[in-house]
Amino acid sequence: MQKLGLTISTLLLALAGSANAAEVTVLSAARIHTMASAQPRVQALAYDDSGRILALGDTAALIKRYPKARRIDAADATVIPGLIDAHAHVSGLGLTMLTADLVDSTSKDEVIKRLREFATKLPADAWLIGRGWDQNDWPEKRFPTAADLDAAFPDRPVWLERIDGHAGWANSAALRAVKRDLAGSWQPDGGRIERDAAGKPTGIFVDGAMALVDESRPPLDDATAERALVLGMQSAVEHGLTGVHDAGVSLAELRRYQHLADRNQMPLRITAMAAGDGDALAQICRDGLYRHASGRLQMRTVKLYADGALGSRGAAMVQDYSDDHGNRGLMLMSPDALLAAAIKAKGCGVQVATHAIGDRGNHEVLEAYAKALGADSAGDHRWRIEHAQVLTPQDLPRLAQLHVIASMQPTHATSDMPWAQDRVGPQRIVGAYAWRQLRDSGARLALGSDFPVESVDPRFGLYAAATRADSHGLPVGGWFPQEKLTAFEALRGFTLDAAYAGFAEAEVGSLEVGKRADFVVLKEDPLAIPPARLRELTVEATYVDGRAVYSAAK
Repeated sequence: MQKLGLTISTLLLALAGSANAAEVTVLSAARIHTMASAQPRVQALAYDDSGRILALGDTAALIKRYPKARRIDAADATVIPGLIDAHAHVSGLGLTMLTADLVDSTSKDEVIKRLREFATKLPADAWLIGRGWDQNDWPEKRFPTAADLDAAFPDRPVWLERIDGHAGWANSAALRAVKRDLAGSWQPDGGRIERDAAGKPTGIFVDGAMALVDESRPPLDDATAERALVLGMQSAVEHGLTGVHDAGVSLAELRRYQHLADRNQMPLRITAMAAGDGDALAQICRDGLYRHASGRLQMRTVKLYADGALGSRGAAMVQDYSDDHGNRGLMLMSPDALLAAAIKAKGCGVQVATHAIGDRGNHEVLEAYAKALGADSAGDHRWRIEHAQVLTPQDLPRLAQLHVIASMQPTHATSDMPWAQDRVGPQRIVGAYAWRQLRDSGARLALGSDFPVESVDPRFGLYAAATRADSHGLPVGGWFPQEKLTAFEALRGFTLDAAYAGFAEAEVGSLEVGKRADFVVLKEDPLAIPPARLRELTVEATYVDGRAVYSAAK
């Protein structure tokens, strides 16, 4: 009996081994950068049908180990872990494909031209919605007015978001749709209505004031809202992203993501941040941190807003703007409200991520975090500051001291550099976009793009981080070049450190046994080419759970 038992056991093991071999895929390439210290570079990796990595090493050894495995030979390509954008807006990206695109418009006349073309596709009674204008790119560098739109669109309401999403431009028809007198000297909480000398609204609404127009236009229908998510996610994987931290998701939007995940229609991983102290946070406080069974969707973070943006002079500053005396920007949440929200989130076991751009905004966030965390500041809380754009010399080292992650966007620096020093002056600019100072202080950097404020393309972020130059390589040597990151540090910010910021480093961010087979196939090696060529990396394929979610046309 013992001999028969051994024979049956041996047979079962052999059959199991054969089945497992049939379910294994071995990927080989000229080089695979794993971002793991134990095996930083290999030639091959093997993974099973569930998308879990089984082994890494030499190609011949893995083929011998899994002789019946399916083979993917990437030949001379380079494979890197899947890129993760640590701060972006998926719906916003999708909606830019469904509304008028005003990005890189060089004048108000060009904006009008684009709007006229887009309006031909709309029903006669539909609002004309667009996004992407930036007055800093125009000759006059001043905010536009409703009158600039009225001649072309006297009757159709027009509402256009600024590139950063922190200001909006309305025509007179849109102003008439607001069921409130917008004249006078009053201002909404956390926002500003720009007015002329007579107290009449000019058509520009900053930060919290934008809600007055947003609430007056027809709401987005569910089908369009879901379509925006689908378009945004597809664009992300086409550019090499396998994960996105979606910074500000309502409960309704979480439901849309859940429906897509239930139908296996999410091509990448979404770490959704609850939008403020609202319905989504209330749900995870009530029901616990959320994770979909597919592993493609989670919510364990709340996104708060401390202040506005630098481009629209809404970022909260300790002193006046250097180019707008008397203006110190806007706090979108009071210090007391920030502290209350942080304490609530801590009580629910929820990670806090707070938008802070100006030096006062960042200071107030650090103060709130220090008070809310107390003795737990040294623990594994992984609270974040989103942008951390302008810091005082006193506050800069506090991120590392409080174990706060700096979630930063390299392309913000290269987009803002033509005018950023005008806003804050020569002293404060030293603490702005300070990636090297923060990293050397011991703070962890999770990198992203803030798309659609910037391009969804992570190659632009890698390039900006390593060069601090624009697409033409200017300024020569980089803008405040002492703040550059190395190509490896930039890649780590978009992989392992971004994964860590989302509590996902045990699953993604590096290629290691037991982790997910999320990776990108590149024609070039980002760690071997000059940093000036990082923008030109060729994405040949994007894989999530070992399956191609994007392949370049041959």
